[in-house]
Amino acid sequence: MSNIKTYIEENKERFLDELFGLIRIPSISSQAEHKPDMVRTAEYIKDSILSAGADRAEVIPSSGNPVVFGEKIVDPTAPTVLIYGHYDVMPVDPVELWNSNPFEPVIRDGRIWARGANDDKGQMFTQIKAFEYLVKTGQLKNNVKFMIEGEEEIGSPNLEEWCKKYKDLVAADVILISDTSMIGENTPTLTQSLRGLAYMEVEVTGANQDLHSGIFGGAVANPINVLAKMIASCIDDNGHIAIPGFYDDVLEVSAEDRAMLARAPFNLDEYKKALDIDEVQGEAGFSTNERTGIRPSLDVNGIWGGYTGEGSKTVTPSKAFAKISMRLVPNQEHHKISDLFKAHFEAIAPKSVKVKVTAHHGGAPYVSPSEHPGYRAASKACVDVFGDQPIPLRSGGSIPIVAVFEKVLGIKSILMGYGHESDRVHSPNESFSLNRFFKGIEANTHFYGHYNEEMKK
Repeated sequence: MSNIKTYIEENKERFLDELFGLIRIPSISSQAEHKPDMVRTAEYIKDSILSAGADRAEVIPSSGNPVVFGEKIVDPTAPTVLIYGHYDVMPVDPVELWNSNPFEPVIRDGRIWARGANDDKGQMFTQIKAFEYLVKTGQLKNNVKFMIEGEEEIGSPNLEEWCKKYKDLVAADVILISDTSMIGENTPTLTQSLRGLAYMEVEVTGANQDLHSGIFGGAVANPINVLAKMIASCIDDNGHIAIPGFYDDVLEVSAEDRAMLARAPFNLDEYKKALDIDEVQGEAGFSTNERTGIRPSLDVNGIWGGYTGEGSKTVTPSKAFAKISMRLVPNQEHHKISDLFKAHFEAIAPKSVKVKVTAHHGGAPYVSPSEHPGYRAASKACVDVFGDQPIPLRSGGSIPIVAVFEKVLGIKSILMGYGHESDRVHSPNESFSLNRFFKGIEANTHFYGHYNEEMKK
C-alpha cells in the first residue's frame, strides 16, 4: 500500500474539489426547507461512488430521506465490508458566529472550515477515496458495499425499517464507520464504545395567556421559573442524576478497565484552557474521561420562553420549553429511560402548572469487541500510518443506528474515525484538518489488506 501516499499527493486537489462540491449542498435534515437538498446530496454521493469504481450505485427511497447504496463485488466468496456514513448535517445557527460561510468551504491554517467538513461528509469521503485507490490500482481483494444515509443527525428514525427491507442487499461481514474521533492530531484512536441517547422535549404551561409581571408577578406561577427549578432538581450536588431507577441497568466498569482508560493521554489544564473554563464539573468519584465515556449524563440542549427580543417587555409568560438529552451507557435502554424521565418530570411538577413531556429520537449504546477481525485489522492499519498502536476510546458521543445494525443485520461495526475535539462539530466554525483527512484515506486503504488476512486466521 506504499503507493497510496503518491496517489493522494497526485490527486489531493481533485479530492478536495469533489469534497467541497458535496459540502456546498446544505443538507440539514432537521429543517424541512432543505428536503430538496437531501436528494441533491444523495445523488452527488451516488455519482462519487460510481466514479470511484463501484459496479452499481443508486439512491433508494426510505420513509424519510433517501439512502445511497453502492457496491463492488470482486469475488462472491471473499469477505464483504459495508461502509456506513451519513450525508446530513447539523443546522448552522447561530450563523453570525461563523468566520466564513458555513456552506462555502475554505482552507485556513491547514484546515477545511465548513459545516460537514468533519461530520460526516469529510470523514465519509475518506472511505470513498480509499476505495477509489484500491479499485483504480487493482488492489481490491474483497467486496465493498456502501450505505450512506441522510438522517443520522435526527436519530436515523427510518433506517431500521430500511435495513429490515434491504437486509439481503446490505449483507456483509463487517461494517466500517468513519464518524468518530482521535485523541490527538497524530494519536491513532479506535472507538470501542458509544453512549446511547434519549432525547426529550418538555413544555410547562402556567396561565392561559402571558400576564403583566407587575400585576400578577408573585401570585401566579411563572413557567420559566418552575421549569428551571425542575431541571435543576434532576441533578444533585454530587452530579448524580436524581431520576428514580435511572442507574438500575448501568454497567459498572471494572477497576482494570478504568485503569486502561486512564492511560489515554489527557491534560486537564489544557482541556480547561481550550474551553476557556476555570473548572470541570460532573459526577463525583469519576475523572473527566470517565464522565464522558463510561457514565451517563443529562443536559439541557435548549431552553426558551417569554420575551427575548430587543429592549424590555415585562411579562410572566404562559409557557416555557426545554430540549433535554440524556447520554446512556451499556445496558441502559433508551425507551425505558425516556419513560422514567417522563414519569419523574410529571411527578415533580407543582400543581400551579401543567407539564407535557415528549420523547423524540434515541438509540442504544454500543461496544465494539477488540477481538473482532475488523478491530484487529483497523489496529494494524493505524500502526502502518501513524506508527503506533491505537488507543481504545470510550466515546461520549452517540451514533444511535450502530446498535440497530447489530440487532437487525447481525453485523459488528468498527469505529475508525479521524475527527478531533478541536473540529467543533455541531458548533459554529466546524473544521477538519487536512492532515487527518489525508491520513484517514491512507489508513482506510491499509485496513482492507489486513482485514483479508485476519479473516483467513
